[in-house]
Amino acid sequence: MLSVTIDEIQRNPTKYLRQVEAGKTFVILQADKAVAELRPVSTSKPLRPFGLCAGEFTVPDDFDASLPEDLLDAFEGK
Repeated sequence: MLSVTIDEIQRNPTKYLRQVEAGKTFVILQADKAVAELRPVSTSKPLRPFGLCAGEFTVPDDFDASLPEDLLDAFEGK
């Protein structure tokens, strides 16, 4: 892992982004203290398929209806 200061990144951000695209990881330093990590985004995790839980539950017709006053009061601490 390479270290780079915030000032260096601000001077030439494209240079560092190209290196990240190539697979390199950087630790970003501010006053000699590590504050962040700049690394490639992992795309190895597959996306969940659409409709994965289809048919496992139903949304009631009154799903977006207003809550009863006593329940609203409880949420608001009244």
